[in-house]
Amino acid sequence: MRCLGLVLFFGGSLASAQEKVALQAQPPSAKPATWSEVLALPAAQAGSRSHYGPGARQFGDLRLPATGKSHPVVVILHGGCWQSAFNLDYIAPLADSLSQAGFATWNLEYRGIGDEGGGWPGTFDDVVAGIEHLRTLARSHPIDLDRVVLVGHSAGGHLALWAADRGGTDSTLPSVTLPVRGVVTLAGIADLRAYAEGEGSCNQAVVPLMGGDAATRPERYAAASPSELLPAGVPMRMLVGAVDPIVPPTHAEAFAEQARKSGDEVEVSMINGAGHFDLVMPRGASHERLVEAIRSLVGAEPGAASD
Repeated sequence: MRCLGLVLFFGGSLASAQEKVALQAQPPSAKPATWSEVLALPAAQAGSRSHYGPGARQFGDLRLPATGKSHPVVVILHGGCWQSAFNLDYIAPLADSLSQAGFATWNLEYRGIGDEGGGWPGTFDDVVAGIEHLRTLARSHPIDLDRVVLVGHSAGGHLALWAADRGGTDSTLPSVTLPVRGVVTLAGIADLRAYAEGEGSCNQAVVPLMGGDAATRPERYAAASPSELLPAGVPMRMLVGAVDPIVPPTHAEAFAEQARKSGDEVEVSMINGAGHFDLVMPRGASHERLVEAIRSLVGAEPGAASD
């Protein structure tokens, strides 16, 4: 029953100074990955679970590479339209794959819509607290807090962009104080006002997240929508599925143009033939581009060890 609900929910329609658009080809016969295929991925190697708060969903899973002394850290924020029905399990195979590529991964759970305290402002509180918890983890694990990158899928992409921007100027929201090298979004939602105008089930989750629409809660959208916080001040890499119906390519392209005009460094990589879920599969063109993007942000050469 739960899996059926996930399928129905996710099935809704939904730079430097220059913007870079890179096309990654897939075989002509390839079809976009489905949510069912994501759920069917082999179980990932378990991480070390650590709680950053007292709540049942205030935790993360830390995975470390097998070798090396000090590892760059990838904070992973899962998607699921900010809903409590989704959790970090579906993106764990990607976290595991990135740890095998030489990065420490901190796969972060957080309260969503439907959880007590989820939505505004609890979801945002959790994301900040979870990222800041890396300072505690660094006391007993070989992670490099000077090389932290945020990676988010879909709604998690929104949270990653927001967190890197320190939460805007609204004093009711906390701020990330840990230095962040950059952000990589995987079909990330970047403009809450514009996205809320769509008819898909994920689009319709924006208002519950924010506790109102942009007309009645303009100050919240100003504080939490990445498009209204520009310039972000950190490099951004946006991976986009060319045939994604949930977060279409035009969404990222519009944000990237706006961010570029503000002076931000943005690169958009359009993955030919990919849909919404190809971007979290631990293989293929999108995964290769993700690893390359992370390495570029932490200062490692493509294909080189990152520690």
